[in-house]
Amino acid sequence: MSDEQEIYATLIEIREEPTALYKILKIANLVSGGGEAKQAIAEGYVSLNGEVETQKRKKIYAGDLIYFNEQYLQIAIAGETEGYEVVDETQLKTEYEVSTQPDVSNTAPATKAKKPRKPISF
Repeated sequence: MSDEQEIYATLIEIREEPTALYKILKIANLVSGGGEAKQAIAEGYVSLNGEVETQKRKKIYAGDLIYFNEQYLQIAIAGETEGYEVVDETQLKTEYEVSTQPDVSNTAPATKAKKPRKPISF
C-alpha cells in the first residue's frame, strides 16, 4: 500500500522563474497585497514543499507545492502545463459531499461537534 496522499491543488502559472513567494500569494489572490503576504509568510502560515517557510522572497520554481490558508498551490510555467491532471471542480465537490455524509443508522446520540477552523483573515 502506498503512503502517498492524493492532494488537489490550484495550478498557478508564472511567466518566469524564479518568482518570490510573496508574489505567488498575490497572483493567486489569497491576500489583498504584498504587505499582507509578507506578514503571513513571516508568521509561519505558509508551507513550501511540506516545510514551513518564513523567507518572504524565497525563490519559487515550477513544480513547487505551496500550502496556505487550507489551500494547495502547484506552480507551473505558463504554457507548459500539459503534464498536470485537471479535475472538474463540480465533480470534486459532489464526490466530497457523498463521502462526508454521515451514516446515521444505529449511531449513539452525538455530542456537540467541533466547528471547522476558519480561514486566516488579516
